[in-house]
Amino acid sequence: MNDPHMIEEAEHGHGLAEDLVLMHRLADRRRALKWFAGVGTAALVTGCGGSSSDSSGTVSVVSGGTTTATPTPTTTTTTTTTTTTATPTSTATCIADPTETAGPYPGDGTNTASGSTSNILTISGIVRSDIRKSFISTTTDAGGVLVTVTLTLVNVNATCAPLSGYAVYLWHADRYGHYSLYTAAAESYLRGVQVTDANGQVTFTTYFPPAYDGRWPHYHFEVFSSLSNALSGKYSILTSQLCMPAAICNTVFADTTTYPSAKGIFAGLSLSTDNVFGDNTAAQLAQQTPTFTGSVASGYTATALIGIAR
Repeated sequence: MNDPHMIEEAEHGHGLAEDLVLMHRLADRRRALKWFAGVGTAALVTGCGGSSSDSSGTVSVVSGGTTTATPTPTTTTTTTTTTTTATPTSTATCIADPTETAGPYPGDGTNTASGSTSNILTISGIVRSDIRKSFISTTTDAGGVLVTVTLTLVNVNATCAPLSGYAVYLWHADRYGHYSLYTAAAESYLRGVQVTDANGQVTFTTYFPPAYDGRWPHYHFEVFSSLSNALSGKYSILTSQLCMPAAICNTVFADTTTYPSAKGIFAGLSLSTDNVFGDNTAAQLAQQTPTFTGSVASGYTATALIGIAR
């Protein structure tokens, strides 16, 4: 097809009639070009997203007026299976046991008896589980209702994790309310040291403690961070006490032959007026009170949690 501008120049100078014919032809050609230009614009609009109904691809315009289809990217959904490993959580609850007095009869080198310092912790044989008999100068059995008590030491600052390798020194009065090395000066019974195992536990075989004037029935104990510290008689990290359950006390003390004075004394005592346990919270007392199972005839098994802040 000839360029319109070239036709206009070649035919210039003819008559008016011919000029009118040429002018009509040029007008027709320009309308046609304008129409094609419109079609191209419409195609461009469509290619830029003017229509969203075509799901097969996107139409784009390239030079020369040729259109090509650009495939719509296929979205691949990948399902990832995530295996979640449950992290064990501790369901135990514990609090730090309160510090209590060692009393006048600890036998740990902190006081004197009959003018001399009593420190049974430095005596060979103190590391023992069965503490019912004396072991220094006699082998006297203290007597009483059998109790096997297991104490579990835990770290209250580490979700009650057990504390292994710690030493526990346990001592208490005999069934008459006397303490070995002091009011029963010739005896060394009802005292012993054990080291906690991987579960933080120590077990002692002993007897049920009595009630005596002014005091609720109790066990004394001290905790050391190692056996060597315990045997040197120093560096205890906790000194405290365990109080006996009232119901078990009433049952045990009903035997007035084995515990001659405990029943009458216990009748006049209460935890709220005890000079050690009286100011403790309910939570502290709950943890300081061992759980008992068994009977007077067959003996009792007791367990208690000892909370240490490490």
